[in-house]
Amino acid sequence: MRSLSSKRCSFCAILLFALSPFLHAQSTPQNITLHLDPARTEIHWTLGDILHTVHGTFSLKGGMVAFDPQTGAAQGEILVDVTTGESGNQSRDGHMQKDVLESGKYPQAIFHPTKVTGVLKPGPPQSVTVEGTFTLHGADHPLKLETKVQIDGQEAVTNAQFVVPYVAWGMKDPSTFVLRTGKQVDVDIVAKGQIDGIH
Repeated sequence: MRSLSSKRCSFCAILLFALSPFLHAQSTPQNITLHLDPARTEIHWTLGDILHTVHGTFSLKGGMVAFDPQTGAAQGEILVDVTTGESGNQSRDGHMQKDVLESGKYPQAIFHPTKVTGVLKPGPPQSVTVEGTFTLHGADHPLKLETKVQIDGQEAVTNAQFVVPYVAWGMKDPSTFVLRTGKQVDVDIVAKGQIDGIH
């Protein structure tokens, strides 16, 4: 005849086995996933020269970022259509596309996130750092984005600014003897989309 303690141990083992999927689900947070909407995302750039400042835009082709809220480990891809870059001046934009961006050869700029630092929750904008690799003009560059993210239900709005030192990154300097342009471009992004995994 089995002892009472043995029966209790068997009962506990069965109970733990039955509850293990629930306990695992409670102890392992769901990944947070942000899907960016190209139609509601704006990418603005600014380039200074000796006479005036040039403003322009690019279009987002698509984007998704997923990360583990415990470790910050992230994955995903954000695609920018380089061929859409324009400043409103046809001659200048043609020169930019052909000689500087070489968009016929490098039609996309791609950001691959690897780490997200910060806490996301509904309410006021939260400061979040996103680190990863930015591929532009056929070369990879480390990039750290200091972003502001505001969440309302499943809707998210993110704001980020960063600098692209395009000449240092191997692209042609469009300056001439008469016209001197800046060696870096300031990029300002306002991206909207849907976020999942926030409770």
